[in-house]
Order: sequence, then structure tokens, then C-alpha cells
Amino acid sequence: MTYERDIIRRMAGYVPGEQPSNADVIKLNTNENPWPPSPRVMQALTTISAEALRRYPSPGATAVMEEAATLHGVDHDQLVATNGGDELLRLAITTFVPPGQPIGIAEPSYSLYPVLAAIHDSPVHRVALDSDWSPPADFAAAMNDAGVPLTLLVNPHAPSGHLLDADTISALAGDLQGVLLVDEAYVDFADPDHDVTALVHRHDNLMILRTLSKGYSLAGLRLGYGIGPAGLIQPIATKTRDSYSVDAVADHLGAAALADQSSARASWRAVRDERDRLTQALRDAGFTVPDSQANFCLASVPEGAAASAAQLYAALKDQGILVRHFDTPRLRDDLRISIGTPAQNDALLAALLPML
Repeated sequence: MTYERDIIRRMAGYVPGEQPSNADVIKLNTNENPWPPSPRVMQALTTISAEALRRYPSPGATAVMEEAATLHGVDHDQLVATNGGDELLRLAITTFVPPGQPIGIAEPSYSLYPVLAAIHDSPVHRVALDSDWSPPADFAAAMNDAGVPLTLLVNPHAPSGHLLDADTISALAGDLQGVLLVDEAYVDFADPDHDVTALVHRHDNLMILRTLSKGYSLAGLRLGYGIGPAGLIQPIATKTRDSYSVDAVADHLGAAALADQSSARASWRAVRDERDRLTQALRDAGFTVPDSQANFCLASVPEGAAASAAQLYAALKDQGILVRHFDTPRLRDDLRISIGTPAQNDALLAALLPML
């Protein structure tokens, strides 16, 4: 006897990257920031009172949303706090997609998107990215022709790290008939001049996802937020979001993290420097590595290498180094490598290059 819905029984769940219990493992597989959170965050952690834990938190995560409004130059009704960026994805689907209607994604992309679509009993309309990881010229037209009410687009792209500029995002939002959710989970590591948040004042169908997991080194906290026009944000904030989904600790620490931009930006610069160094070392060894604007790079195994990507992944794991390998057609020859500290990246190269 099973009580699952048929779609849940048939579907496969999201497979997260490995989280080893051994602290000696070099973890370059889940795109965490290798640097610690802001010292202000750690100080704020010591000031949380028993009273704050006894009471329900602010329903709208007031403290962190105050900081986000100042940081992005938007009104409070253009922001919604969520339990990690993944909750915003689920809420966007719940709010904007009637069950059974399609959800649009680029292919390949974040592997959670199809899982959330399946849970919602929605088909997925996939449009393959061009060879340079950009959406094809007919991307918006394809979504419109399929009647897609919500398109999910990660930028910088995962797993390649390719970045679409603001003009491209604006053009897509202008051409799409449904909602465009731009998943900016990795945008903190992009070129500092890149910013698309002003576009939410121009397009009533554009929502931006932000998370503190990557750029602010708070993956263990589970805190994200959405930015958009009030017409998109308020139905989520007042109707479909769970009660008190952001706890008092996350609200307090998230506000401290956003307030300390100097510390965060220093870690982003350090990641960019190491990303460039690691990318060049991999290219020198024969890997094909596209330019990345995220905190990871995608390395295609050289032709004629002694081992396949899957074999390299397994051999690295045996040596206590975790990277990510996706056994899908377009990514089968690739390793996605999160950017670590200089010592971690040196250890990766020392283990990986002799295997080629």
C-alpha cells in the first residue's frame, strides 16, 4: 500500500552534493564560499537572547529586509525573505503556475528545477542553450509558443558560469509573456559592474532571486530573498509563503551579513582571483574551461586523456577531494569544480593533473 500521489511515486528527487562527515575532505562540490562569514555575523550570533528564541520571529524578516532594501535601492514591498533561495523557487511556481501548465527552463540548468516542476505536476519545457551557454535567439518565442507562465533562468549560469548582461536579461523579460525569474545565486562573484536589479522597475514580469548561501558564506543558515515589482512580490509575501519561514536567528545574522559589505566583497575578490588562477592552470593542462563569473568552473577533460571525467571524479574522491560530475549527455565529459582556498586548489591540481 502506498499513499503517495502518482507523480511523487514516479519522480526522482533532487540529489544534493555529498556532505562528508570527515573534516579533512577537500570539499569542492557544492559551491560553498571557502571563506568564513563576516566577523559581524559571528559577533551577532553571540547576542541572540533566549527571549528572541522563545517568541515567534518577525513574519517578514524585518531586520534583513531593511538591509536588503537599502542595499538594492528598492521599496520594502518589492522584497520577500525566504528559507533559502530554493523556497523562493517553490513559491514562484505555486504562485504563478496553474498545476498542469509548463515551466520553462534552459538546458542544462539547476537540477532542482525539474524536481519542483514534477512536485507541482507541471511539465518542463526545455530550450537547449547554444554552444557558448547563451540562450538561443528564439528562447523567449519558444517559451511563449509553449504557453509557459514561468521561466527559470540561472545567471550566472550553472554549471558553466556564463553571465548574461543586463541588456540581454531586459530583452528576455520584454519578450516573454510570462514571469521571468532570474536565479542570481552566484551573482556576487560576477564582475562588480554587473547589476540587473534596476530592471525590476522597468519590467512587471521580472523577479530576481538572491541568496546569502554563497556570497555571504551562510549556506548553513538557509536564507534567501526575492526582488521584484510589488505585483509579483506581494502575492508571495502575503498569500503563498509559509508562516514564519525565516527564523529569528536567520533574520538577525542575515542583517549583520548584508550590513558588512566590505567583508563580503573582500571574499568575493579572493574567490575571483582564485577562480582565474585555477582556470588558467586547468587550461594549461589541456582542459577546456569557459570563462566563469561564478564561484566554480566547468572543466572538460582533454581529448585523449588517460581517464574519463567519471573516472577522474572517482579517483579524486578516493584521495579525499570532492568535485561534481553530472552523468548527463552535455556534461558527461566535464567536472564542475567549486573554487576553494589557495591551498585547496593547489591540492586539487596536484592530485588531478598526474591522472591525465
